[in-house]
Amino acid sequence: MHDLSHPNSPRLEHCPEGLPRAAYLDGDWYAREMATIFARQWVMVGRLADYAPGSLRRALVGQAEVIVARGDDGSLAAYHNSCPHRGSELCEKDAQPLGKLIRCPYHAWSFAAADGRLVSTGHAVPTADFDRHSHGLRKVAHRVWAGFVFLNLSPTPPEIFADQPLDHLAHWPMESLVTGHRWQVEMDCNWKGFWENYSECLHCPGIHPELCDRVPIYAKGIMGASEALDYQPSAAPLGNLKPGTETWTMDGTACGPVFPDLTEAERAEGYHFITLWPSAYVVAHVDYVRSVRLVPLGPEKTRLIAEWHFSAETLAQPGFDAAEVARFAKIVMEQDGAASEMNHRGIRSPSFKAARLMPEEYEIHRFHSWVLHELEGVE
Repeated sequence: MHDLSHPNSPRLEHCPEGLPRAAYLDGDWYAREMATIFARQWVMVGRLADYAPGSLRRALVGQAEVIVARGDDGSLAAYHNSCPHRGSELCEKDAQPLGKLIRCPYHAWSFAAADGRLVSTGHAVPTADFDRHSHGLRKVAHRVWAGFVFLNLSPTPPEIFADQPLDHLAHWPMESLVTGHRWQVEMDCNWKGFWENYSECLHCPGIHPELCDRVPIYAKGIMGASEALDYQPSAAPLGNLKPGTETWTMDGTACGPVFPDLTEAERAEGYHFITLWPSAYVVAHVDYVRSVRLVPLGPEKTRLIAEWHFSAETLAQPGFDAAEVARFAKIVMEQDGAASEMNHRGIRSPSFKAARLMPEEYEIHRFHSWVLHELEGVE
């Protein structure tokens, strides 16, 4: 079929090959991703509110376990969870109280929580050749955006990768939102497989009946009007949601007050996605925000963590049920997870060599190009 799409359409003009089979199954390929993508890019590790003042909390960044120290004054610092002495973990629990010092539970070396400098070597008495200044905790870069905490293992971290400007959600009160519901599941698929599923809607008519009813354009197998073969930029923009609905709840009605600073266009569109490769995406609705994190656990296993964030006013409503609000998106994500696992099982077949992408899978092609670029330069 000859593609006569508009020049402004994102559709691919060819059908390229995808990543090879090894990218989803091979331990060496996975190790390269951990040493490059997840060691260089910013990884979302939750909300700032998850890290209470006066606490030390563990987080996983690729294959590195990190500790996030939040002082009583609200200040943040992050370090590798490994003592410079003999390598022992410093934080034994998911979270524990924090004072001014981080103390190794093995040999009692102590470090300043604020800057990681070595304060004491416990019962050990170093000789003159020991350089105290070079044996502080190994720092990890941290950044807070829109109330979310990001960590980066690189000594020279780049900007946070996002497919939209980071001020794309400026009209949502992101920092003040409160997490009302959390859902976690482990999927038997490669982390990239879930991102690929997220990046196209050819699967939507067959996998997502509820979502296609709520977002009619998805029933056409495309994510936006510009993907249609008859797309014309001069056409009046239409809202994404089915008439009579305004958000992603079971009945389509807002679960609480609509965020007051949204523009009419933002309300009409119904939702806004921002993609933060490699670890997360955020969906802003008119009445709440949903964040989804992907945590690779191996070449063939991925943890998905979804959270729903609300205004304090919405949470305070009598009888408010955050789990009920989450039910619609949870249905969609369960379907996505099952589809990703189904696809992964097929990739295991020795007959599979690589995908052949369709024009509508332009975002997958962009993702694959990004992955291959990030894999370059591994030592």
